[in-house]
Amino acid sequence: MENTESRNTAFEDIGQRISKAAKASRRSVSDIELVAISKTRTADEIRPLLDRGHRVFGENRVQEAAGKWPELRQDYADVELHLVGQLQSNKAADAVELFDAIHSIDRLSLVKALAKAMDKLDRRIPCFVQVNIGEESQKGGCAIEDTASLISQAQAAGIKVAGLMCVPPSNVSPAPYFALLAKLAKGNGLKGLSMGMSGDFESAIMLGATHIRVGTALFGERSSAG
Repeated sequence: MENTESRNTAFEDIGQRISKAAKASRRSVSDIELVAISKTRTADEIRPLLDRGHRVFGENRVQEAAGKWPELRQDYADVELHLVGQLQSNKAADAVELFDAIHSIDRLSLVKALAKAMDKLDRRIPCFVQVNIGEESQKGGCAIEDTASLISQAQAAGIKVAGLMCVPPSNVSPAPYFALLAKLAKGNGLKGLSMGMSGDFESAIMLGATHIRVGTALFGERSSAG
């Protein structure tokens, strides 16, 4: 009961912070989608948010999402599920079948796999091109200089490119990286910006985020066991 109450309080707090950041940047709060990151969370942990009426969730792995969301969707049919983690090309068909948006297109081989899966399943879902905005070798995302080309390749393959996504370097101010992603999106005629997480989503909103990916601030710290 206590965990449920704390999550309800966190949900309200996040909503207020989103509204405040939107107002400060003279934006409409309706233009900002809160993607509740439910990776590693159980169905019982997720249900309180669903019961509060939230319907947009994000997962990192196809297999994990497939293990809990089909059952949850039996009770909450209008859930919108986003894949925000790296996607292997051999999981493209599973991803297209399960998710309603994909935030991690980062290479041509994945574009081809997703386009083939969408054609086969006759299901078109919006996708974001992930940019390695901090040029970090350990992170996914296409190179900044390859962004325009990958966008064009995805669009040519019949994929709706909704915008760009990034994960800035940690332990530095994310604002310059958010600003760069916004500039890249504008230069390529894209409006969607998937950027900002629990620790920096207000900065992301100020710089144009349309989708913020918040997990820890909503659900609390993960246990050391998982």
